Amino acid sequence: MLAHLLIKNYALIDQLELNPDRELNIVTGETGAGKSIMLGAIGLLLGNRADTRVLYNPEQKCVIEGSFGVSGYQIERIFEEEELDFSDTCIVRREIGVSGKSRAFVNDTPVNLETLRRVTSQMMDIHSQHDSVLLGSNEYQLEIVDTYAQDDNLLRQYRLDYQDYRSKRTAYEQLQAEASAMRKEFDYNNFLYEELSKAQLQADEQETLEQELNILENAEEIKERLQLAYEYLDNNEQSVIDYLKSAVGNLTYISKLSDQYEQLLQRAQSSLIELRDLADEISSEQDTVEVDDARAETIRERLNLLYQLQTKHQVGDVAALIALRDELGQKVSTVLNLDDALATAKTQTEAARAQLQISADELSKARHAVLRPIEEEIGSLLHDLGMPNASLSIQAETGKPSPTGIDTISFLFSANKGIKPQQLKNVASGGEFSRLMMAIKYILATKRSLPTIIFDEIDTGVSGEIAIKMGNMMRDMAHSHQIIAITHLHQIAGQGNAHYFVYKDHSSSKTVSRIKRLSFDERVNEIAQMIGGKNPSASALKNAREILKQRTTATAK
Repeated sequence: MLAHLLIKNYALIDQLELNPDRELNIVTGETGAGKSIMLGAIGLLLGNRADTRVLYNPEQKCVIEGSFGVSGYQIERIFEEEELDFSDTCIVRREIGVSGKSRAFVNDTPVNLETLRRVTSQMMDIHSQHDSVLLGSNEYQLEIVDTYAQDDNLLRQYRLDYQDYRSKRTAYEQLQAEASAMRKEFDYNNFLYEELSKAQLQADEQETLEQELNILENAEEIKERLQLAYEYLDNNEQSVIDYLKSAVGNLTYISKLSDQYEQLLQRAQSSLIELRDLADEISSEQDTVEVDDARAETIRERLNLLYQLQTKHQVGDVAALIALRDELGQKVSTVLNLDDALATAKTQTEAARAQLQISADELSKARHAVLRPIEEEIGSLLHDLGMPNASLSIQAETGKPSPTGIDTISFLFSANKGIKPQQLKNVASGGEFSRLMMAIKYILATKRSLPTIIFDEIDTGVSGEIAIKMGNMMRDMAHSHQIIAITHLHQIAGQGNAHYFVYKDHSSSKTVSRIKRLSFDERVNEIAQMIGGKNPSASALKNAREILKQRTTATAK
């Protein structure tokens, strides 16, 4: 239930705090005093959208906070699924900054509006004039049936199966479309794939071949230059090595005379060893170089093939050709195995469709099982609410699977004897709608573990004895739910455990909406004014006292 409500800087509200009674709370006040403003603020807690126009002071942020007691309402699963901390007291806060940016929190954890709506929908339900419009829609009527049937688990399973079927059907249809296109391209793709496969591509092949061809095309000059280099280093006449040998011999004679000469000798000997090794390597390299025109021509042909393939496929290297070959191979393989893939996808789709039908039938069965009980309960309540000839008929048609099932629900209503029931939007007046909605909310209250229900002028169009009965129904509901009822009827106002009065305060430079909990005497005066006007007579005051006395007596019983 709603234990505490704080509204700051919203519309005409500077700051408002409310600690509702755990049972029936009545809210009254003149039209325009701010009752709808308070509801608008509560709507923000439930996830409605907002903008900076709601700021009372445009230079300060708006804060709306509700503290809810949720112990015993079995909503821990929602918190677990949304990865939120759960406690017996849940604090929901909504902030709207001066820039219009909105933030929401559940137990101080930031959440998006979707999560906020999911959590708060388990804590509070607001009936407004908009609900009376919704009542005429088949979607809302189906929700009523589902709530009464308490088929949440069946509906959840159906939605999972529906999404699974849609996903598999989409994949199958996409594969069918792709199959048609792939079959058209198969011959061309297969030709390209075989051409690239036949080329036996290797990743580093091009660079290696280009280097080898460069050597082959310059083989004679390379051999000549290597021979000259070798002769300069080591031949029988005046070679570098011969001169270095002489240098080593001379340094050997003086090496023992000084450490410095010894170091020079060692360096000369090292150079001699290095030059001999270099000469041997040049000689060996010269032996490997051959003039091979046939090999050069073979390499040219191979490189020309690689260059042509790169030009044809507009890529820059052999690695890209290999990647293209593998991609084409996958496409070819897919087409070759297309029939198997299509058969598998079709089987999976049919299995998902069969499972969906099972879930749909179970859900539909649960819905159909409660249609007559709903008709009977609502008919009985409408009789008590002064509509003895009213009749409600619920029609159900089955069709193709949709996100909500295979059922289309239609509420047909007649308020008068001998008149055939018709669609609600065509036959119900304001007062009839109010009584019908009250009956629906009353029976649904026994089916939902919902802490708080708010009625916004659900008594529109009714009066007298019917209003008394509606008040009694609210009082009955308040034994298991916290009820907050905004009303203009004294018959209902007198039923509350707590009575709050909303009014405009003009004492400062800017009008402010305020709310206060009325004492017994203040309640008497307020109810008397609801009966007899601004200046109630003695009889109106007496009547008001009698109404409150009757409520006290009924509560004691």
